[in-house]
Amino acid sequence: QVQLVESGGGLVQAGGSLRLSCAASGSIFSINIMGWYRQVPGKQRELVADISTGGRTNFADSVKGRFTISRDNAKNTVWLQMNSLKPEDTAVYYCKISVLPAVGGPWYDYWGQGTQVTVNS
Repeated sequence: QVQLVESGGGLVQAGGSLRLSCAASGSIFSINIMGWYRQVPGKQRELVADISTGGRTNFADSVKGRFTISRDNAKNTVWLQMNSLKPEDTAVYYCKISVLPAVGGPWYDYWGQGTQVTVNS
């Protein structure tokens, strides 16, 4: 089993910053893509950003230039630095990690519990 622990959400004024973190622990042999998604009520969960093992990043157009994503492979941790936050960034943010629990086995996707980010105008 793999556990993901998210932290860093909260309430912030527009233009402010927050940093989310997601740490994975448990039966982990290797981790591939680590990413952040967000969801607002009544809408589908959407990709915010992800990062490969080698550091290649991918961002939603709506956050390019404002958000950065980084990871520490030794600590199985991924961060999302969110700057210049806007009210439309308000959502529950989830981390998602692709894990290989054992060599030669299948990959599994695990989700964090979600953390609320609220941006006031």
